[in-house]
Amino acid sequence: MKKDAKNKYKILVVDDAEDAREVIQTLLEDAGYAVSVCADVDQALERLSTTPVDLVITDLRMPKTSGMVLIRHVRDHLKDIEIMMITGYPSIEGAVDAVKTGATHYLAKPFTEKELLGTVTEILDKLARGRMARREEARIVRHGIIGDSPAMWEVFKQIEKAGSVAANVHIFGESGTGKELAARAIHYAGNRRAAPFVSVNCAAIPENLIESELFGHVRGAFTGAGSSRAGFFQMAHGGTLFLDEIGDASLAMQAKLLRAIQEKTIYRVGSSSPTPVDVRLICATNKDLLQLIDRQLFREDFYYRINIIDMLLPPLRERGDDILRLINHFHARFSREMGRPAPSFSDAVLQRMLQYPWPGNVRELENVVQKLMLMAEGETIDLSDLPDSMKSMASVAGRLDLSLAEHETAYIRDVVASVYGNKTKAATILQIDRKTLREKLKHSKSHKPI
Repeated sequence: MKKDAKNKYKILVVDDAEDAREVIQTLLEDAGYAVSVCADVDQALERLSTTPVDLVITDLRMPKTSGMVLIRHVRDHLKDIEIMMITGYPSIEGAVDAVKTGATHYLAKPFTEKELLGTVTEILDKLARGRMARREEARIVRHGIIGDSPAMWEVFKQIEKAGSVAANVHIFGESGTGKELAARAIHYAGNRRAAPFVSVNCAAIPENLIESELFGHVRGAFTGAGSSRAGFFQMAHGGTLFLDEIGDASLAMQAKLLRAIQEKTIYRVGSSSPTPVDVRLICATNKDLLQLIDRQLFREDFYYRINIIDMLLPPLRERGDDILRLINHFHARFSREMGRPAPSFSDAVLQRMLQYPWPGNVRELENVVQKLMLMAEGETIDLSDLPDSMKSMASVAGRLDLSLAEHETAYIRDVVASVYGNKTKAATILQIDRKTLREKLKHSKSHKPI
């Protein structure tokens, strides 16, 4: 760290021993830092209430109040400040308590000039990296979604437009692209943000229960209905109802949803009295609804009611460096959750991740990053640590003479080959169902060999 760069860092030294304060202050000021000193915790708390500080260096044992109280106060009430504890009474218990309370480092007296300056440099370098990462994340996070690619800029524009009106929205895209995140962003970008956002996965509710879940029921409406219950429409009154996997809704359910949308009323199961509801509907699916209409599996009139605004979420493979941005985000998050130094990704691994087609999209990327970080045995994650599905890319990785469809075809073939033709395992790796896999394999036969 250059001396002129150090000048921007402000350090507060807290120690009841005057000679110790003076020595630390002199060493740090000679190294280029701006240093202030306090003789006890009370003085330090008063100073922190009026003066911005980057690093607090505090003694552990002081006559009036323990340095542990100061550490706890900083962690509970002040943000973006690093802490180092020093003490002439080193012990394992003291070090553990200090770290648990929030001290970044623990330095035992007596220490050398090299040890002090080395530790301070390490702490402030970490602080600088954290601040840079937060600035970068603040720049690339919009509406709670990470992205800075042209494809995501289009999504952000659509979210803002959709948020400004009350029309129903249809979000479509591959599985794992973040359709619920987009729906929430639309809700909180609009004037219904103070009302509930209710999320429902249509595919997860059994057909015989979905009407009761959506519209509610009255006591005695069916066996087991011991009391009346509000449905999701009533829960979302005044706000937004998000229906995920709408393509899996039966034709009968589509008809009832259509009536609720048109009439702005619902009928609870077992009741003949209408209940007015004010709900904005956002539907999502990874299926082609127009194709379902052609096959008479989806109502055309219902489609046009929910598709007033349509929004396509791009697959991860079309988002360029957003892959790296998401890797950094997940790496930082899982590092905090693990509570230990996290392994880093080698350049070769990051390059492979950029080349990988990510059939499971952001959900798959999050899963892979977490798994690699948890299972890594060294300080660096390398190609040998990657899942088999990513290792099998070797046959097409780096080839620039292939179209996206050809890359996908070759990748699917490699995955199937890697599990010796077991389509169930291949579908699990690809995070698609067996039917979709069969269709893609059938389609791949019409392509020339790669």
